[in-house]
Amino acid sequence: MMLHTWDIAQIVAIAAVCTTVVTALCAGGVRWNARGSITSQIWLMAIASPLSVVAAVTVIAVQMYVSQHDFQVLLWVLGVSSVMSVAAATVVGRTARLSMVALRDSARRVGDGDVVGADGTGWKEFAEVSQQLADTSRRLASARREIEELDASRRQFFAWISHDLRTPLTGVRAMAEVLEEGVAADPGDYIRRIREQVDSMSRLVDDLFELSRLTESGLRLRCEPLELVDIVSDAVADVRVAAAERGMRIIHDGVHGITVWADPHEFTRVVVNLLTNSIKYAPRGSEILISARTDELTGNTVVSVADQGPGVADADLPSIFEVGWRADVARTPSSRDSSLSGSSSSAGLGLAIVRGIVQAHGGEVRAENVSGGFRLDVVLPGERRSGSR
Repeated sequence: MMLHTWDIAQIVAIAAVCTTVVTALCAGGVRWNARGSITSQIWLMAIASPLSVVAAVTVIAVQMYVSQHDFQVLLWVLGVSSVMSVAAATVVGRTARLSMVALRDSARRVGDGDVVGADGTGWKEFAEVSQQLADTSRRLASARREIEELDASRRQFFAWISHDLRTPLTGVRAMAEVLEEGVAADPGDYIRRIREQVDSMSRLVDDLFELSRLTESGLRLRCEPLELVDIVSDAVADVRVAAAERGMRIIHDGVHGITVWADPHEFTRVVVNLLTNSIKYAPRGSEILISARTDELTGNTVVSVADQGPGVADADLPSIFEVGWRADVARTPSSRDSSLSGSSSSAGLGLAIVRGIVQAHGGEVRAENVSGGFRLDVVLPGERRSGSR
């Protein structure tokens, strides 16, 4: 029996009306249940489809005047299908709810500072979110460790700075009191020692300002081609008095004929700080060697300052250029002459400034224990590849 166009139109209209009404009711239920569980939301949306089918088929069946027996069979089939659909929706909703609960717990643990693992057993989208939470927890944990280390370093650094300022201030005050009371055997010597202590504190303040400039606002370089031998000569002249007081000799090898692209003032400061470090910690009467070479493969210039000092433990080498770093035993101010302990290097600033300046030039610094001593290397890029700022 063929259906006429009018019959088909009626069936379509009835199905559309029933589906619209049921969908609108379910949508209203979802909106009313906006704060409900995800299981109830999925259940309400899932029930819309079988209910709309049941409603449309029931109305159409009544219109077709089917027999009572066939109508009951149809209702049983629709009822069982609807119940199974709702059961399936309930299972899916509970599965989704379990995944959401797991994500919620993971998010809470991340907020508490824990590192969580990824749960890849759920749906793809939930697994991706879980993986992101796991990655985020690891990054946050790493950031927290770094902040804790920086905070500990900052506290230690300020403690050392306070000590390095308090020590000369105490000496200056004591000597000033002796001069004020007029009991100094040699007032000129006291005045000279006060001036030395003031110079030491002035150098420390200058280094603090330089370090602040390197870390906060950056370093503006005025680079130009420089003859390395001129830089070395100026640096040696700056530290000659300190080296002579300790009976030390500074020699150089391979610095002639090498040109570097650098800021003359800043790079001279680099060499001076390296020499000061060696003078401070190398034995009295020893030699300090300044050498240089050009890497044929990269074109980089390597400037080295080697001394005959005790060196640094291998485990501490990566930390030697950090602000405020001090070795435990070998290269510490207390193990050398007190006359040098007032310099800014004792505060752990000298090599930190070296690293900042060299990095501003686009280079790098290295420290290495060598046979019979200790060596610091400065690697500068080839001409016009550094100091672009």
